[in-house]
Amino acid sequence: MQRALLAALLVGLTAPTVGIYLVQRRLALIGDGLGHVALAGVAIGVLTSQAPVLIALIFAVGGALALELIRARGRTSGDVALAIMFYGGIAGGVVIISQAPGGTPGNLNAFLFGAITTTTGADVAVFALLCGVVLLVTLGLSRYLFAVSNDEEYALASGLPVLRLNLLLVVVTAMTVVVSMRVIGLLLISALMILPIAAAQLIASSFRQTVAIGVGIGVVVSVSGVTLSYYADTPSGGTIVLLAIGVFSVVALVRAVITVALRRRGSTASAT
Repeated sequence: MQRALLAALLVGLTAPTVGIYLVQRRLALIGDGLGHVALAGVAIGVLTSQAPVLIALIFAVGGALALELIRARGRTSGDVALAIMFYGGIAGGVVIISQAPGGTPGNLNAFLFGAITTTTGADVAVFALLCGVVLLVTLGLSRYLFAVSNDEEYALASGLPVLRLNLLLVVVTAMTVVVSMRVIGLLLISALMILPIAAAQLIASSFRQTVAIGVGIGVVVSVSGVTLSYYADTPSGGTIVLLAIGVFSVVALVRAVITVALRRRGSTASAT
């Protein structure tokens, strides 16, 4: 259980720090696309019993680089490239897994939907290393990543290496997907990247506040979700996502109530 909570803490810290830039760039679904590409790598690893985490990382990083280069250099739009990656990853994973003797391996579900109790000490060590790299990039280069994500053309005119920064961002996104797959699952990872940030944006007044609140929400729902799933015997990924949706819904509702109350107070004051 200690390893599970540590892995959840790492994911809760990492996913929102990447998600803030994805939300700004309107790439909320890139996590899903990379998750499906990583699925093909996991399928190969599971089928051959050769380090599925490492193979998934190679596939996810390769897919991320290809997506960004196509978006930046090619004639295909980012949405189309993402759709190709999305469906290609699923198709490749299905075809590869179909070759497994005796049908779909049971441990594949651990990567698809999360199975935190199966996390080993070696997994946590790898996840900690990858999370360290992700946090170093997203926090150390936050000033430049924010500029590029907020206004790419202005950042380019200012002399920033836009393509390199974008490539770096998609690479750390791919790393985050791989880190998160044992905790929340490849099919649900985008939710933990996006929902805490979406909730934070409703109440924060600055970029730094959004990141801080988003990370706080990410950590709380990840650790709480893993704990709840352990005692309730539910999938950790689905439990975490439902908690994140619940937090977002409560924040949105409270903000709406406060906004209506302030408008009524303003109308009453102006009438008197």
